[in-house]
Amino acid sequence: MIPLDIFADPVCPWCLIGKAELDRALESRPSHPFQIAWHPFRLNPQMPRGGMDRIEYLHAKLGPRAEEASRAVAQRAAALGLVLNPSPVEPDTTDAHRLMHWAGLEGAQTRVMSGLLRAHWQEARDIGDVTELARIAAAAGMDADLVARLLASDADRAEVAARERHARERGITSVPTFILANQHVVSGAQPASLWQQVIDELAGAPN
Repeated sequence: MIPLDIFADPVCPWCLIGKAELDRALESRPSHPFQIAWHPFRLNPQMPRGGMDRIEYLHAKLGPRAEEASRAVAQRAAALGLVLNPSPVEPDTTDAHRLMHWAGLEGAQTRVMSGLLRAHWQEARDIGDVTELARIAAAAGMDADLVARLLASDADRAEVAARERHARERGITSVPTFILANQHVVSGAQPASLWQQVIDELAGAPN
């Protein structure tokens, strides 16, 4: 197996799109060699714990470009058959990344990331809310009661922060960022055709 490390934040629209494109490629190449692991990277590390109004946040961050950026995301999503119904809340994703950390211990990371992305971008749910996170965990096969108890504590908060800090020290500045085989960096929401080409080239490479 070849490690494919993905640095992502579920509130990043390009992470939603990038995962959808990668999923298409993997579905078309079921014998792909990738062993996927997800890693924390908060787009908004200074976000208040209770989050912010999404529209206010976007206008504060992007100014007059906010509507244009949203249209670009919606068009790319629509081309993939994704209907967007984003949460009205721009959340702090620290707890979501803690959940992803625990999901990694149970082999449930991709299921949980799928749930987080769908909840935030398509179901208008607040993934900064611990009740929502416990529901997402349960849907991915995790113990919701245990997750709720962990979220009520500070368990692994420092671990997640350290992992994110390490990513930034490695030079990662945006998401999604993919690192293939610990050496090749692919940034941004790449089309399925690129991943198909990578898989085909790896399949044809001499051992």
